[in-house]
Amino acid sequence: MSFLFPWSSERKTAVRHPPASAVVTIQDYCTRRISLRELVEERCPSLHAKYHPAWWLPNGHLQTLYCVMGDFSQRDKVVYKRTMLRLKDGGTIGLDFTLIDDSNLRPDTPIVVVLHGLTGGSYESYVRAILSPVCLPPSEGGLGYRAVVVNFRGCAGVPITSPQFYSAGHTDDFRQAIFYISTLFPDAPLLGVGFSLGANVLTRYVAEEGQRCRLRSACVLGCPWNLTTNNKRLDSTYIGHVYSKGMGQNLVNLLKSHLDSLSQTSEHDVTKAAMAATALNKPTIAEFDNTFTRVGGGSSPPWPFASAADYYEYASSHKVLGDVRIPFLAINAADDPVVQEVPMDAKRSEWVIMALTSHGGHLGWFEPDEGWGQVRRWIKRPVLEWFHATAEIPQSERPEYPDIREVDGYLTEVGRETLGCRVIDKEQIIRGAEGQAGILAGL
Repeated sequence: MSFLFPWSSERKTAVRHPPASAVVTIQDYCTRRISLRELVEERCPSLHAKYHPAWWLPNGHLQTLYCVMGDFSQRDKVVYKRTMLRLKDGGTIGLDFTLIDDSNLRPDTPIVVVLHGLTGGSYESYVRAILSPVCLPPSEGGLGYRAVVVNFRGCAGVPITSPQFYSAGHTDDFRQAIFYISTLFPDAPLLGVGFSLGANVLTRYVAEEGQRCRLRSACVLGCPWNLTTNNKRLDSTYIGHVYSKGMGQNLVNLLKSHLDSLSQTSEHDVTKAAMAATALNKPTIAEFDNTFTRVGGGSSPPWPFASAADYYEYASSHKVLGDVRIPFLAINAADDPVVQEVPMDAKRSEWVIMALTSHGGHLGWFEPDEGWGQVRRWIKRPVLEWFHATAEIPQSERPEYPDIREVDGYLTEVGRETLGCRVIDKEQIIRGAEGQAGILAGL
């Protein structure tokens, strides 16, 4: 009957292992050496099992639209405590920590560090779907870990305090967040996970850090990889154009909410670009990026760029996979209408596992749950399995890191003294399901 109801057919995930897989030490029932391929095959069974998408969400368009339009307010409730960090360039990022009360956890309890999507934040349903079981105690079926979401400048209620936004290619804000988190919890393994735009930032960060990456492992979901190609393919069809305009307008609305802050530096090039961008009416992502992101999406150098095309060439993450030096799992969906080209060869990196599901859309991966019409996210299973497996890789596998010191009130890494952060507030309680006014969730 599957030929009559193709959405009911069982589809396995295509998993690409490197020709020569890196070998790591893990500590589970004993200390042993194991290749990444063996680790995934043994410890991540969900990646090799069959994924059953919800029959009423049979394709990538419906899966993606449900991310945006579905009501997730009563699911995966997470409460955060926010720490605001002032960066050396005057900018601000928001770190949302959960659990609120972690006094019963050991100092070496793993921490999942999250980067959200295009205009999202810690409130996003796809973030909470992962963090809710991550932070549940093992007695309730969870991992019993800590977690923190790094909210980009201007996102999820974080103010704009300097003439700079964020982008797919700017990694220094995340780098400075890691300075703080690794200082706060020096004995804890840090496990990175990124969604969509945040996945691109995480991939670039891991590749740029190479051997000295402070993360124990990374997992990226719905990464856009080749920004040039995927933007062109998105704009090449009518429905893709609709997606692009929806995301572009989301960026415009987010930027509009910060115009008062940006107008304080009215002669700055970023302010001028912001004024031009907020005057756009339903721009595509490329139109928004050509007007604003190429100017205000990061610090100099390399910003500003001459065009969006130059920015895409710089920021694309597919070309840096060969520089990854930690266990790295990437999962995309073959029917994702936003990301249509996925680099399954991964530059033949021995550290990278690529997985491609047949269904799932962009950050959806919905499957039937108990109760009529209810869904849950399948993706949390392989992600939690990956966290649990890679958290057991001992720190002795990693090289010595440069010291992080406090200089003039800022935490900074030796050799990177132009970067640094300091705490300006750390008491605000954030209810995880409360989104941003005027901003579509799920992107």
